[in-house]
Amino acid sequence: MTAYTATVTVRLKSGVLDPEAQTTQRALERLGFELESLRSADVFEIDLEADSAEAAADRVEEMAERLLANPTIHDYEVAVAEA
Repeated sequence: MTAYTATVTVRLKSGVLDPEAQTTQRALERLGFELESLRSADVFEIDLEADSAEAAADRVEEMAERLLANPTIHDYEVAVAEA
């Protein structure tokens, strides 16, 4: 078994209301920053052991599908690297 660190980035799908991002964007604009748009995201770092990077990615994909993201309203990305 090899140690891996997986990073899961979860974002709301395009078109889904993101009030946190809207509030942050307005605040940044009040501070003088010009933005086209802003989206919020949650990032999860998961340390795990697996036989291969592919096996680790498969396990983390299942975690994302079952708990970390709601596939109806979220998009997510998984990246795996040896720890």
